[in-house]
Order: sequence, then structure tokens, then C-alpha cells
Amino acid sequence: MVNWHWNPQPDIQSLLDTIARRGKPGRVHKLELWTDYEIMAALLGKPAPPDLPGRAESRVLADFKIEYYFTFGYDAFWEGPFLSFPRSRDLLSDDTAALPHSKRKWVSETQGEITSWQDFDHYHWPRLEEINFDRFEYTLSRLPEGMGLFAGVPGVFESLSFLMGYETLCMALFDQPELVQAVLDQVRALILPLAETLVSYDRVAGLWIGDDMGFKTGTLVSPKHLRCYVFPLLGELAQASHRREKPFLLHSCGKLNAVMPDLIHQVGIDAKHSFEDVIQPVEAFAAEYGQEVCVIGGIDIDLLSRGTEEAVRQRTRQVLEACLPRNGYILGSGNTVTNYILPANFLAMLDEGQRFSLNG
Repeated sequence: MVNWHWNPQPDIQSLLDTIARRGKPGRVHKLELWTDYEIMAALLGKPAPPDLPGRAESRVLADFKIEYYFTFGYDAFWEGPFLSFPRSRDLLSDDTAALPHSKRKWVSETQGEITSWQDFDHYHWPRLEEINFDRFEYTLSRLPEGMGLFAGVPGVFESLSFLMGYETLCMALFDQPELVQAVLDQVRALILPLAETLVSYDRVAGLWIGDDMGFKTGTLVSPKHLRCYVFPLLGELAQASHRREKPFLLHSCGKLNAVMPDLIHQVGIDAKHSFEDVIQPVEAFAAEYGQEVCVIGGIDIDLLSRGTEEAVRQRTRQVLEACLPRNGYILGSGNTVTNYILPANFLAMLDEGQRFSLNG
């Protein structure tokens, strides 16, 4: 594995200037929406603390995350007081990754918690006053000088599809649009005020929303339904961040070409994250949209999982050479740093970014 010897020099303002495409950065910045704790532990060479709900355990986990992101040269990372919508139909299986979770979990596509008005009336919605901000505020208080935090709330489309089930949602968009709107109204009543609270913290650099809306060849529902139901609330979240003069970053998987102009001009995203080479290589997206939004990540997860260190280095240099000259590019994985990627490959990507900063 690469011998990591780079000294941390966090500079959140330079990162924010890169997101805003204000001139050429002095070095390669990097961001990840999420890194599995197993990968953090492998790269730090220490066991990860348990992710338990207690206050003391949460603070230990917060310190662990700060140590990881600071050590490996990040200017910021994602965190949030976790608002979750209760679900009882998630699917579980054993995790076969080399660095496994205790279990791997999926959201059921066939049926969600709310498939009828009766389900809606009996669903136990979380309340804002129940959200625990302790770890979030503790993390902010412990950030090293020069670092910032991106905060997040649940995605709009993901909340709809997880609560209703993807298949049920697809049918309800035609058969029960009033029910879809009622679920969305409840989601809005929770995530919008939460977002407004999060961006009010001084060391929160902006909002970063994970909201997967696509798959390999298109959007998961028709663009017209995204424009009708999803984008107005995403736009309100962007406005909440912009009112505080902070950026709004979007992570969304899949082929979104049909709605990318809407996301840029209607929603008002400042940066786009999540790229897969078989859909659209990141440098192709940067060539098409890099003059309008910041581009984050793009080193393909398949390559990080199954490629060689040299192939990762070569691809990282290729992406940096193509994307950095346009202003507004930030290095990172194509999706999230999953526990089945090869730690040595990921470290090679980070190391190549550091070397490019010196020699690029």
C-alpha cells in the first residue's frame, strides 16, 4: 500500500472557491459524500469504533471521522443529524466484501410503508424535535483549523421512493397523484426546516444532498414527474443554502442528461457528484456542463474495486488533465468509498492527486 506522507493543509475557503469556479485552485481538492468506516479503519490502521446511538460512542465516532479526513488531506466532509423515515421492509443479507459490514441492507423496490391512504394515516412520521444534533454540533466544535463541514438532509426522490416503494410510486404517479403529493408535503415539512437550521451554523460550508434519480440508461421516473414533484423542493433546499451564501451540492446516480438543464437552471445546483464510466465519463460531463457547475469525483468504483494501482493512477491523471483546466473540478470516487473497493487503489488515487498538485 502507498506510504502516506503528505502533511494536511486544509483550506475550506479554497475549496469553496473551486466549487464556485473562482479561478484556478492552487492544488487538487478532493471530496467524498461518504466513506465506509471499514475503509477508514483500513487506511488509518486502527479499528473503527462502533456506530452506537449513545452520546459518548457518537462522539468517539465523530473524532474517528475527523482524524481520517484530516489525515488524508480533505478540506471538508459530509455530516448531519440523521433524520430517518422509519421502514420495516428493508432486505438484509450477509456482506461478502473483504472488509464486510455485519449485514448488507437494501430498500425493497416492490412495496413501501405507504401504499394507500390508510397507510398514510397510520404512518409514524418523525418529528423535528426528536432529531439529535449532539454529534453534529460536537463535530463542528472539533474541526481542525481550516476545515469545514457539508450538511445533508434526506433526498426528495429517495424519500418518496423509499417510503412508497419504487413500484408503488411509479403506479401512484398515475393512479394516486394526490397521495404522492401528500407524502411529499410531509417530507417537505421535515427536511426544509432542517436544512434551514443546518446551514445556519457558521462552520457548515453548504448543503450536500444525496438523491439518486437515475439508472444506467435514464431517469427512474419520467422527467415530467421529476419536474412536477421533486425539483421544486430541491430548489427550495438550494435556495435555503444560497440565502446563507453557501453552495448546494447534488449527488445523484444514473443517466440524468434529460434533466440536467433543469437541475442547473431550475433547481440551482452548484455542483454535481456521482459518475460512472459506462453512463458518461466524468470528463465528458465536464466538457458539457463544466462552465455552469462544479464537477466532483468520477474515478469509477469498478476501477477502484477491480483495477490495479497503476491503472488507478493513470486514470486519475487522465481525469485531472482533462477536468482541472476548466476550473471547478474536485477529485473523488465516482460514487462513495464503499467497503468493497481496494484500499490500496483508493489511496493511490489520493496520492496521485497530491502529486498532481505539485507537478500539474
